Amino acid sequence: MFDFLILGGGSAGCVLAARLSEDAHATVCLVEAGRDISARTMPDAIRSRYPGRAYLDTRNIWRTLKARMSERVATRRYEQARLLGGGSAINALMANRGSPSDYDEWETLGADGWNWQACLPYFRKLETDCDFQGPLHGDDGPLRIQRTASPRISPFVRGVLGSLAERGHALHDDQNGPWEDGTFIGSIAVSAKGERIPTSVCYLDDAARARSNLTIRTGEVVERILFDGKRAVGARIVRADGTREDLRARRVIVSAGAIHSPALLMRSGIGPGDELAALGIDVVADRAGVGRNLMEHPSIAVSAFLPRAARTPFPDEHHEQAIVRFSSGLANTVQGDMHGAILSRSGWHSVGYRLGTIFFWVNKSYSRGRVTLASASAFDEPSVDFAMLSDSRDLERLKLALRFGASILASPSMDARRDVIFASSYSPRVAAVAVPGKWNALQRGTLSALLDIAGPLRGALIKSVVTQGITIDELLSDDSAMTQFVMRNVGGTWHPSGTCRMGSSKDPLAVTDARGAVHGVEGLHVCDASLMPSIPCANTNVPTIMIAERLADTLRGAVPGKQEPASQAVNYAP
Repeated sequence: MFDFLILGGGSAGCVLAARLSEDAHATVCLVEAGRDISARTMPDAIRSRYPGRAYLDTRNIWRTLKARMSERVATRRYEQARLLGGGSAINALMANRGSPSDYDEWETLGADGWNWQACLPYFRKLETDCDFQGPLHGDDGPLRIQRTASPRISPFVRGVLGSLAERGHALHDDQNGPWEDGTFIGSIAVSAKGERIPTSVCYLDDAARARSNLTIRTGEVVERILFDGKRAVGARIVRADGTREDLRARRVIVSAGAIHSPALLMRSGIGPGDELAALGIDVVADRAGVGRNLMEHPSIAVSAFLPRAARTPFPDEHHEQAIVRFSSGLANTVQGDMHGAILSRSGWHSVGYRLGTIFFWVNKSYSRGRVTLASASAFDEPSVDFAMLSDSRDLERLKLALRFGASILASPSMDARRDVIFASSYSPRVAAVAVPGKWNALQRGTLSALLDIAGPLRGALIKSVVTQGITIDELLSDDSAMTQFVMRNVGGTWHPSGTCRMGSSKDPLAVTDARGAVHGVEGLHVCDASLMPSIPCANTNVPTIMIAERLADTLRGAVPGKQEPASQAVNYAP
């Protein structure tokens, strides 16, 4: 009988396991479907501060997970981490918080107490900021944050920052400082050696892993949560050999991410009652909001071919070296609602090395999608529809971003640092070509060589091979063509959130209260990005870690008296 059973070892799950096991009297079990990743076992692709390969390795992701981005985009692979450390083990390392108003909005939407002033102490607790001190920053947290040193900023990124400054987008010091528009050198989470530090490393360090009260189980899939009436009492897991085991606990915490957490709740009988019943699932709590409110940051990009002198002299350096934050000015939007990541290179391979990009996303998106079950089986991925651009504000702002990016790259001051400019996106075709392999390497090598020697024919080559018949000038001169391009090519940023959102029990679409406790049952909590009532203007990893830090403090006092008798694990044949 564990005190805490944590289902999912991603960014949040590892934080919970580390913090809850600090109490030597509390027994904690963490279950993760993927493999263990520790300081000693990190593969080079994960360890690297250039994060271009980790998410392409199918050992690190849910291999059959797919998602539909918008009504004009076919269902495609959607990379979500499946290993200890979760997204923090394969993401772009960015460590930003978003706007203070994001968290005040959470409270307005029903998450009592989740305002900026209440969240700030936990943002400080999680970090050691190596560059800035003061009331906004922490100096002894597990996550080490720094900015790329000036000498290592690529010529292309320097040029883009200069072009932005010419248009009034001034360079500010601290991306996690006062919320304002402008440009910033990006905040990233890396070790003192400049390596990735997933939460499975910086929180579950050797000292934490040595605790006798902490059990970490990897390579095991959670089939469903177990209930005694309305109280969660454990979970049934499927071992790697196909056998099943029931784990018992006083508190069960679902930390499987914004796609798999609602799926697990629904498989366990918590969700829209009529839909669960239609799949033969016994309804424990009829909560219509489970799986709804699915959010992402819709994205589009503008890229350029880089002359040799504009390419980074540090190929292994982190690529997202600077960002631009700006306001669209569109009606019913907020300040700083747009984000552009300025990339020194656009991929880990030879073609990506020759391309610089401004990767735009809508910082505060308003479209909402949904996660639903395809079946009652834990081995069938849920159906995921982000419904991006279903809110017209998101469509209009991505079109604005393309125009904005094209104007920045077309600046005369950029002439020596870029050649052909073109609209781009992370399409299935781009993703497929990026996968390591001999045939792909041959294709990439051939295209790289052709791009280098093409000279005045480079624009035609990019149009025919890279953009498949589309030029940026055609998009800029034809609003209808621009609209169609964005709707067909919109992508995400791997920031799914909101599907088990916090809110009042009287709100039929709220799934948990402000403590992450699931409405309608007892002994069950959720702790990950699915709790977010609205999406923050940030990469979601650090906000997710903040949530876990805060709920760990809440849960420390949540264990009832240990009068319940201990129970042996129950084994089942496959």
